[in-house]
Amino acid sequence: MRIPLKTTLLLATLLLLLLALPAGAQEPVSDDEVNEVAKELYCPVCENTPLDVCPTQACQDWRAVIRTQLAEGRSAAEIKDYFALQYGDRVLAEPPARGFNLLVWVLPVGAVIVGGFFFVTFMRRLQQRTQVTPEQIATAPATSPNGQTLTQDDYVSRVEQELRDQSKS
Repeated sequence: MRIPLKTTLLLATLLLLLLALPAGAQEPVSDDEVNEVAKELYCPVCENTPLDVCPTQACQDWRAVIRTQLAEGRSAAEIKDYFALQYGDRVLAEPPARGFNLLVWVLPVGAVIVGGFFFVTFMRRLQQRTQVTPEQIATAPATSPNGQTLTQDDYVSRVEQELRDQSKS
């Protein structure tokens, strides 16, 4: 039993169309999806400009590459790895925590911890210096504005004198 050539070609064509059907059913990649990945990359030409807002031709080309890779089914992490491999870690908005870049992650945390330690130590010393008990206040000698030590009787008489002067005015 031999199948005619036309029938074979027709079946082969139908089979190819059925295989291509899932690829054709995919929705095109939206600008939002491209920008979601692009905002995590920096422009290779402009310094410190995210790829999603940069108007240069290089950035437009990069966004086209991102769109193509997203259409191929690659994840955002795979795309970022692709660009980091091609252009170095400087194109990543968030540097990887390895090598020298580890300082970017560790140094701020360490500075906050060390600063907090010094702040707490300073506050404790300040509190110990300024802590005065009621007994210290009661037994502390009073001094006049010119620096002379006053007894309690001298102090009371001076306050009474100032009150009398105040009431005359």
